[in-house]
This record gives sequence, C-alpha cells and structure tokens, in this order.
Amino acid sequence: MKKIYLFSLAFVLSLSSVAQTKSSDAGRIVLNTVVPEQIEGLTGTAKANLENKLSQIATKNGMGGSALNPRFVLAANVIVQTKDITPTAPPMHAYTIEVTLFIGDGIEGTKFASTSVTLKGVGETETKAYMMALKNLKVNDAKYQTFIETGKKKIVDYYIAKCDFIIKEAQQLASRAEYDAAIAKLVAVPEVCKECYDKAMDAVAPIFKQQIDRTCKLNLASATTVWNAGQNSDAASEAGKLLSVIDPNSSCFADAKSLSDQIAKRVLELDKREWDFEMKQYNDQISLEKATIQAARDIGVAYGENQPQTVTYNYDVWGWW
Repeated sequence: MKKIYLFSLAFVLSLSSVAQTKSSDAGRIVLNTVVPEQIEGLTGTAKANLENKLSQIATKNGMGGSALNPRFVLAANVIVQTKDITPTAPPMHAYTIEVTLFIGDGIEGTKFASTSVTLKGVGETETKAYMMALKNLKVNDAKYQTFIETGKKKIVDYYIAKCDFIIKEAQQLASRAEYDAAIAKLVAVPEVCKECYDKAMDAVAPIFKQQIDRTCKLNLASATTVWNAGQNSDAASEAGKLLSVIDPNSSCFADAKSLSDQIAKRVLELDKREWDFEMKQYNDQISLEKATIQAARDIGVAYGENQPQTVTYNYDVWGWW
C-alpha cells in the first residue's frame, strides 16, 4: 500500500473524533478545582474531601479532566453559620455551613458564575460535624447544571474575545523556538469555541511543521555522530532510537532515511543479518490522521504535565467572597 508522507495538519486536527482519550482533554473546556487554605475550620482531610466533591461536580457536568490551561477554576468557599451543642446524651456538635461554588478566571480574578448551598452536620467533635456537613454536599444536585452551563458560556465568550491575542502569543513563542509551548497554547483552545478553535488549528499547522523539522535536524545530527563514532551493532541500535522518532513529514526525513539505509547496509556486512529497524511511516490516510492528531495533542499534554506548578491563585484580591 502506498505510504503517505504529506498532509494538511489543519484538516486532520479538525477530525477530533479519532483522537486518543489521553489527550482529548486538550481540546475541551476543563475546570481546575481549587480550594483555598484560609477557610475557617478546614482541615487537610476536609479540604481533600471538598476538592474531590468539586472534581465530581465538574466531571458529571462534562468539564472534568486534566486541564492544560490553569486559568479557569471551579473554586469553593465555606462559611460556618452556626455551631451548637445538642441537648442530647452524650452532647453532640451541630454545624450549619454555607458552601458557595464559583467558576471564573483564576488569573485575572473575573467571576463568571456562583451558586450556594446550606448544609448541616452533626458529630462527636467539631471536626466530625464539619466533615459530616461537607459529606452532605450532593454532587448530583440539578442546580449545578445551570451553574456550570453559565460558567461554560462565559469561558466561550473569553475565547471569542481573546482569540487573536492567544494566537499572537503562540506565534511569539514559536518565533523563539518554544514550539511545544506554542502548540500547547493553541491545542488548549476548546473545540466548542468553534471560530477560535478553527483559527488556532490553522495557526498550529506551520508551528507543528517547524517543531518536527527542528526535531528531525537535531536527531539526525545526533544519530550521524553516534553512527560515525562506532559503526557497529551498538552504534546502530543507538542511532536507530534517534531516527525512530523522526516524523515522515519533516524536511530532513529523506536524509534520515538515507542514513538508515547506510546503517542497514553496514549491519548486513558486519553481522550477516538484516537490521531490525524501519523508519516511521504511515500506511494509509486514516493511520496518518490518527498519528498526527495524537502527536499534536500529546505535545500539548506533555508540555503541560512537565511544567512546574507556578500558578498562585490570590483569592483575597478576587473579591469573590
């Protein structure tokens, strides 16, 4: 079957239905769930419990997952309204708390939506009463659907307003050879923001090409150095690892293939055997599309996962509570 080496990246990236689950979060609106440390009475266990509740609410409403963009948050605040001792034997602690959920831009501090619920809990200690009240936060409450949809619409509006700026930022990153960062910024545009998403995919194409061209040149140079230094089975194995990640659509792929052929010929002369290595290739259009989408998404996901946690949300200046 004819091998396909040329393609339109903008076209194949738009075929999101074939993308792998791991990297599909890159193209969706995903909320970062955060709970501030300053909440009254919030122990480490209670904080983890509340964060888990927020994650469940986001997931049940289609906005859970691994977020590349830390900007948009689902946050919570807890206010203790009453603390009482019950007239029972033994006496119990009774708490009434108000939990308010917020969706917004955690970087700029813009609140998009909020909703509140009053919860009660009883326990042998204040901590247990507090935890019991939080436990009564129902993640399936129908009110969260409207709340989430309101926040989602405001996030879409954000991308509509900021689209040209996002693309310009990505292009500036690419001009400094920060290709992974540029691709991550563009593939994080949610597909639901269709107009901006289409523009972002158009902008990804040339940056992705620059990225694979640069990777090809670096790996080819390294593979050539390794092979020239050894020209034996070990050198062939090491060079093969470098050549194996070169994209068939990169500008130096033909040179990489030529080096691969040279190595294979020498291995045959030395060991009287075929070199167990083949350059990356696509056997048909479908496999090409899948591989390309996966590559672009994975670049964004890998870049996001490898970044240090540098985002600090300053709740005090937001004015949300």
